[in-house]
Amino acid sequence: MNTQNDIAALSAKLDSLIELIARAVPAKASQPDWNSADAFVWVPEPGELQPVKAVNRVDIELLCAVSHVRDLLLENTRRFANGLPANNALLWGARGMGKSSLVKAAHASVNAENGSSSLKLIEIHREDIESLPKLMTEIRKSPLRFIVFCDDLSFDNDDTSYKSLKAVLEGGIEGRPDNVIFYATSNRRHLLPRDMIENERSTAINPAEAVEEKVSLSDRFGLWLGFHKCSQDDYLDMVRGYATHYGLEIAEDRMRSEALEWATTRGSRSGRVAYQFIQDLAGRLGKSLN
Repeated sequence: MNTQNDIAALSAKLDSLIELIARAVPAKASQPDWNSADAFVWVPEPGELQPVKAVNRVDIELLCAVSHVRDLLLENTRRFANGLPANNALLWGARGMGKSSLVKAAHASVNAENGSSSLKLIEIHREDIESLPKLMTEIRKSPLRFIVFCDDLSFDNDDTSYKSLKAVLEGGIEGRPDNVIFYATSNRRHLLPRDMIENERSTAINPAEAVEEKVSLSDRFGLWLGFHKCSQDDYLDMVRGYATHYGLEIAEDRMRSEALEWATTRGSRSGRVAYQFIQDLAGRLGKSLN
């Protein structure tokens, strides 16, 4: 009888131990259902790709004031989707000029051209860059092709996570998988603040090598696309393009004067300001932007 009680007690302890171990060991991340969406967001813990059912993007034809860089990125994306050599791309420059919008629009446009959703867009947040190698491992063996996209990428003082990005782009043993390309947007051409680079130059034993270590990150991007502040004519072309696209009926003179006044109150002209004006105009006209 005592033996049976001992066995029961031991079994209960084993059950408790198994439960504790199960709690301590994180569950293995489930494999993404690639058919569920054509865009995903990377969540490093526990290492999941969450599908995005409806991506917030505009039609690529509406990005009229950046037509040159638009065509360059579109062609680069098209080549990559078709299995041809293509470059990592850094879209840098003025705020609100459509850098992230262009990445999302190019992805959708190429999938539409190919009549499929075999090209997937994966967004990784700036603060998760250190987990980039883990993401590469997750998608390396997939037969699909991926644009890994980081919006507003930059690095501050004492931030060493840029080394993970450098290794993945080209410098690591494995390097960038053949089925992955990396697109990033930034307000900085070299991704690092000027005072950070100057500090490296003034304090390093070998200033030239220290600065080279920092600046060379941008060199890992074979395609640099610059976005500059738009002219008044470009700004008005954006406004007209949006108004036509959404069927907003308004006299040309009135739209021009109101759009310019809107830009003046904002202190800038950009694609973002143009779209914000269109939102205000549509609201006043009682129209939806569907």
